[in-house]
Amino acid sequence: MTQTTAPATSSSSPAPPASQNDGRTTERSLVLRLLARPEVGVFLGAVAVLVFFLVAAPPVRDGGSMANILYQSSTIGIMALPVALLMIGGEFDLSAGVAVVASALTASMVSYQLTMNVWVGVIVALLVSLAIGFLNGWLLVRTGLPSFLVTLGTFLILQGVNLAVTKLITGNVATDDISAMDGFSQAKALFASSFEVGGVQVKITVVWWLVFAALATWVLLRTKYGNWIFAVGGNKESARAVGVPVTFTKISLFMLVGFGAWFVGMHQLFSFNTVQSGEGVGQELIFIAAAVIGGCLLTGGYGSAIGPVFGAFMFGMVNQGIVYAGWNPDWFKAFLGVMLLGATLINVWVRRQATRR
Repeated sequence: MTQTTAPATSSSSPAPPASQNDGRTTERSLVLRLLARPEVGVFLGAVAVLVFFLVAAPPVRDGGSMANILYQSSTIGIMALPVALLMIGGEFDLSAGVAVVASALTASMVSYQLTMNVWVGVIVALLVSLAIGFLNGWLLVRTGLPSFLVTLGTFLILQGVNLAVTKLITGNVATDDISAMDGFSQAKALFASSFEVGGVQVKITVVWWLVFAALATWVLLRTKYGNWIFAVGGNKESARAVGVPVTFTKISLFMLVGFGAWFVGMHQLFSFNTVQSGEGVGQELIFIAAAVIGGCLLTGGYGSAIGPVFGAFMFGMVNQGIVYAGWNPDWFKAFLGVMLLGATLINVWVRRQATRR
């Protein structure tokens, strides 16, 4: 008789079905991805500062007041953009503030003392500014010294040269008025004009600020050069090993700072027709602080071009908001210190949270 056996069954219970996604994991992942963006934290901070002053200082709600705030922000933001790119590349420039004044002094004195069209002075100033940036970058890569020491030396040199040369050539601490010289009106239209929007006068620097921010964002996210910036800021030796031109990238970033200094210097010159040779000291810290508040790390390799836009806006908002609120303007630097320290701590916390998974 043939005996049949039933099919063997496993004594172990079948594997439980895959757990259904209730959406919390996806939501958390999305939040973490957003928090990992360097500009998200400063955007929320800028919104908070704006709302605060809209409530605390009613004049801020006026269109003219907001245009003035945007103007103050743009003069900081135009320089904060190349400074931010340089910081992403792992370096920073302490000479940026006095380089702005050096550029304006060069254009003014070349035009006035040599009795030439102001565009000649503008072009010479551009060459001088790019040369200063090149010198900073070249000294950095050739000597291996930290950018702090290299640009601190440049800062002191420019500060002394600005004062000494201006006194030597003009006999004064300020340059002569160039408003009556050939080409002034055309240069003013490019660097320091205004246009009307809804009955409110808006400075052209606001437009240039947004254009430069869009261009810098495109360069960082869509070009090979942007990849080089992040690579040299993260680890320059590893970047060099995979073929990134580290020397070119570092020097060109310093020259971009020189270009920004030239542009802001031209704006100052054609806005006020003359330049005080002792100005600019301390502005470099404002530019760096705007970039740091915008999410850039002093260690390099991390940041964006959009973050410094919001960082500069926060500076302009606080600077003018204190005035519109009728508070003592001496509190401005205290507010800046609180913003800088707070933004740095928030950025550190956000990065830790975003990298846990």
